[in-house]
Amino acid sequence: MSIHPTAVVSRGAHLAQDVQVGPYACIGEGVTIGKGTVVGSHVVIEGHTTIGENNRIHPFVTLGTPPQDMSYRGEDTRLVIGNENVIREYVSVHRATTKESWETTVGDHNYLMAYAHVAHDCHVGNHVVMANVASLAGHTTVGDHAILGGFVGVHQFVRIGPHAFLGAKSGIDKDVPPYMITSGHRAKLYGVNRVGLARSGFEKDRIDGLKKAFRIIWRDNRRFREGIRQVRKELPPFPELEVLLSFFEGSKRGIMR
Repeated sequence: MSIHPTAVVSRGAHLAQDVQVGPYACIGEGVTIGKGTVVGSHVVIEGHTTIGENNRIHPFVTLGTPPQDMSYRGEDTRLVIGNENVIREYVSVHRATTKESWETTVGDHNYLMAYAHVAHDCHVGNHVVMANVASLAGHTTVGDHAILGGFVGVHQFVRIGPHAFLGAKSGIDKDVPPYMITSGHRAKLYGVNRVGLARSGFEKDRIDGLKKAFRIIWRDNRRFREGIRQVRKELPPFPELEVLLSFFEGSKRGIMR
């Protein structure tokens, strides 16, 4: 373990033997940090926060601080961060409220760029990229391999599907379906994330199937239920299509058009 002499580490914190802690970092009681993780200078980690292995936490990051919620009364809620994440300068991730599972979660292999924000009760999957100043309001869910461009703002309770691409400066106030591209000040759906899916190794016939589903549901301007029935009628089932169609069932804020 390598802890800089100017760092402040509580006796109640649990750090693996090879964790590195930089100058002026502050790690509070109840924090657990797994092996291989590097904590940069001036980082603040507090609350009931668990951080996995081999993360890179850059200077001035703030993790596990109380939620920005008027109803929060100091309850012992949690933040859980997985493995192999890169968390760049000035990122903030807040612990949860008591309104759901008492946990804010960030998975594995994510890249959170400078000034990104993950609010209370959010659940970020794996291999997610949040570009500079991208911000999630409370209770947001982000699926695996989603990419959020710079200055994206996501409304509370919104769901971002896996492999979705959100263009820079987008305002997201409804659920973004899996595999789709959205962009705009009041964001709109523009179609299937073809380039991103191809780079991720999706087969051409699967991408073509998703494009046909997009045309039937969105371009023909049908009601969603009618469009889903038509897709199931016209297209043979495949896993990605089922992920897309089942996404509709859990929507509370509505699906983006």
